[in-house]
Amino acid sequence: MDNGVLLRRISDALATPAPAFPDRLSALLSALLPHAALVMLTADAQGGRLRGTGDHGFVRNVRALDLDRLRNRAHGAGPALRVSLNVGGSMRDTLQVLSRNGALLVLAEPGWPEGAPGDDLGAAEPVRTIVEIWNIVACTVQDRADDAAPDYLQQARRHSGTRLDALAELTDAHSTAFEALLALLRSPHLSDAEARSAAIGLAAESLLELRSTGVGARALSEEPIAAAFETLRSEMRAVLQHRGVEAELIAPPAHDAGLPGEIARGARALTVRAVLGLLQADGADGTSTTRMRIEWRIDDARLLIGVRDDGAGEETASATLSAALRQRVEALGGRTWVEATPGWGTIVGIALPIEPPRPAPTSVALLGLRPRELQVAELLLAGHRNRSIAAELGISENTVKFHVSRVLQKLGATSRGEAIAKLSAERRAPSPAETALA
Repeated sequence: MDNGVLLRRISDALATPAPAFPDRLSALLSALLPHAALVMLTADAQGGRLRGTGDHGFVRNVRALDLDRLRNRAHGAGPALRVSLNVGGSMRDTLQVLSRNGALLVLAEPGWPEGAPGDDLGAAEPVRTIVEIWNIVACTVQDRADDAAPDYLQQARRHSGTRLDALAELTDAHSTAFEALLALLRSPHLSDAEARSAAIGLAAESLLELRSTGVGARALSEEPIAAAFETLRSEMRAVLQHRGVEAELIAPPAHDAGLPGEIARGARALTVRAVLGLLQADGADGTSTTRMRIEWRIDDARLLIGVRDDGAGEETASATLSAALRQRVEALGGRTWVEATPGWGTIVGIALPIEPPRPAPTSVALLGLRPRELQVAELLLAGHRNRSIAAELGISENTVKFHVSRVLQKLGATSRGEAIAKLSAERRAPSPAETALA
C-alpha cells in the first residue's frame, strides 16, 4: 500500500466516531493482514476498555481479564507475538500487538504472510506496519483520555456505573447458584461421598474464581489514589518548570479505595487546567504568582481538589477559569467553585464523586421513549448538540433532529431547554466539607 494512502486511511480511521472505530480499524488492517476478528484493550471511554469487531463467537467470548493477563505477560517479549488463545473453550490462533503505552491489540485467525517466522514476527513487513499503526492509534486514544474532554468524561462515567452494576448482578447470580450447589451436594441424603467431595471442591474453586474476577475487574478500571497523585506530581513538574513558582503538593492520606479510571484522569486534567488557568490569569509573565498550594484529599466518598495561589486575584479572570472548568467537572457529576481576593490570590475548589452513578429508575416521562430516543435524551441531558449526538450514535444530523422532535413531543416540551429541565435532577449545593477545603 502506498504510504500516502496508508496515512490518509489512518487519519480517516482516527476521525471515525467511537462506535464505528473498531470496524474502521479492522478494515484498515485487513489490507495488511486478513483476520477473522479484532479486539483491543485500551484506556478509553467504553467502561471495560474492551472493544471488538468481526467473528461474533470470538468477540463475545474473549474476556478483558484474560487479555489483561496476556498483556502483563507480553511486557518485555516484543511488540508482536503469535499466541494461541483459549476463547469459548477452543484454541484460536492470534496475533498479539502491544503498543508502547501498554494497549493491547489482538487479531484472530490472521492470514500470515508467507515465510512468517514462528513466534517472533518482527521481521514480517505487514506485521511491522501494524505495530506502528497500533502505536499511533493507542497513543491517540490515550491522549483523548488524558485530555479528559467533557464528552469523554460523561460517557466514561455513564459506562462505569453500568459496568459495576452488571458485575454486581453477575456476582450475586453466580454466588447464589454455587452456594445452592454446595448445599445440595452436602446433603446427608446423598450416599456417594466421593463424588460429593469432588463436586464440593470444584464448586468452591469456582466461587473463589468468581470473587477474584470481581476484584480483577475493579483493578482493570481503577487506579490507586497514591499512584494517581504521583502521576500528577510528575505532570506538575513539567507544567511549572522554568516559571519561577514554588509549588507545594499535598498528597491525600493513605486510603484503601482506588479511583475509577475516568476520575483519576479527569482529576489530573482538571488540576493541571486549574494551575494553568491561574497562571494565565496572572498575565503573560506570571510575575505576581510565586507560590501555589495543590491538594487532593478524600472526604465522604468524594475526591476534593484544592488549588491556591498568591497571585493578583483578578475576579474577571477567575470567572473565566470557573466557566472553563465547570463543563468537565459537571460531566463527572461534581462541583467546582472559584474565589478570588484582589491582591491576595485565588482559590479553586473541585469536588468529584468517587463512586460511579447507579442507573436511576426509569421515570414516567421516559417510559414512552424508544431505545434510540432514550439514547438521544441522555446525550441531550449531557449538553450535546445535534452534530455531536450524530457522531456519538453514528447517525445523520437529520435523523437526530427527527429523534429530538419525538423526544420533545413525548415529554410535552416545547424546546430543548424545557426537555432538559424535565430530564434533569436537582444538583445539590456545596457541602461544608467542600467549603472547608477552600
